[in-house]
Amino acid sequence: MNSRKIETMKASLKLSDTQCETLIGLLLGDAHLETQNYGRTYRLKFEYSSEQYEYAKHLYELFKDWVLTQPQLKQDISHNNIWFQTVSHPAFRFYAQQFYTERKKCVPKIIHKLLTARSIAYWFMDDGSIKSRDSKGILFNTHCFLRSDVKRLINVLRLQFALLAKERKQKDGWQIYISGKSYERFREIVDPYILLSMRYKIPVERKQKCLNGNGGVQRSAQSE
Repeated sequence: MNSRKIETMKASLKLSDTQCETLIGLLLGDAHLETQNYGRTYRLKFEYSSEQYEYAKHLYELFKDWVLTQPQLKQDISHNNIWFQTVSHPAFRFYAQQFYTERKKCVPKIIHKLLTARSIAYWFMDDGSIKSRDSKGILFNTHCFLRSDVKRLINVLRLQFALLAKERKQKDGWQIYISGKSYERFREIVDPYILLSMRYKIPVERKQKCLNGNGGVQRSAQSE
C-alpha cells in the first residue's frame, strides 16, 4: 500500500468502544505503545508466545483495520513469538498520556473511569492466572507497576467491582491477589469475554465441601 493510500486509510480510522475497552486491559497487561515522532502519534505493539497463537490471532482480528501486515513469527534461541503492530495514529495519544510517565508504564489516575468488565477480562487473559490448582484465588502480575499504582488498581477492583483484592509482595515487585471468596463474582465479570482458547486460565467450578468416605465433611478446595 502506497503512502497516500495509507494516509487515507488512517484518516478513516476511529477506535470503537470495544477496542477502547480492550485496549485498557491490554495496556495493563503485555501490550505497549511507542512513538517515533515525540508523542504526536503512537502505535500499539503486540507480542505473544507461539502457544498463545489463537489469542494473538483474535487480537489481530479485533484491530485488523489498524494493522498493515499480518502477525509475524519472531524466532530466537529460546523463544518463538507472534507479533504485530498497528499503524501510528493520534487516536492512541490519549492512552499513551494516561499509561506512561517518562516512557515508563503506569496506572492512570483516572483508571476508575476507564476500567470495565471487558478490560478486566483482557487484562486477565494477558497477565492473570489462578493461584494454584487447589485454590480459587486469582493473581494479576503487576510487577512492572509501582506499589502506588497497584494500590490504585486494588481500590477500583474493590470499590467498583466488589472484588476482595489485596497487594502481594514478590521479589521483583507487587502482584494483585483476588481472594477465592470473590471467585464467583470474578467469573461473573469476565466470563462473557474470555476466549475459548484462554479458558484454561479460569478455575473450574469447585464445590466447597464434599462427603468423605466416613460420612463426614471435608474441604475439596481452598477459597483463599
